[in-house]
Amino acid sequence: MEEFVEKSYLYDFYGELLTDHQRNVYRAINFDDLSEAEAARDEGISRQGVHDLMRRTNRQLEEYEERLHLVEKFMKIRRDIREIQKLTDTEDGRDEKERLGEIRSISSEILEEL
Repeated sequence: MEEFVEKSYLYDFYGELLTDHQRNVYRAINFDDLSEAEAARDEGISRQGVHDLMRRTNRQLEEYEERLHLVEKFMKIRRDIREIQKLTDTEDGRDEKERLGEIRSISSEILEEL
């Protein structure tokens, strides 16, 4: 997964678990495209402080994902839904009963994930 997209998902799923300070700096660096020096100026801390905070915050978000797997589950469900859409949108030579069986199987997997 592209690094920016991965960071975005991690932040979307776990950002509320961060402190306000961590969220402010993380957003400034990753989403507002500020440099560490600019973020440090805005937050009233050193550039090294921003660097260390970002390293710890990234590690913390990755640890949340390692424990909870919410992003991984979301991505799998998203792939499964796309597969269901594909099965309902196209005529691929299989009969309707076969496609419905595949849809039922995929939807059962999604329900088990939840």
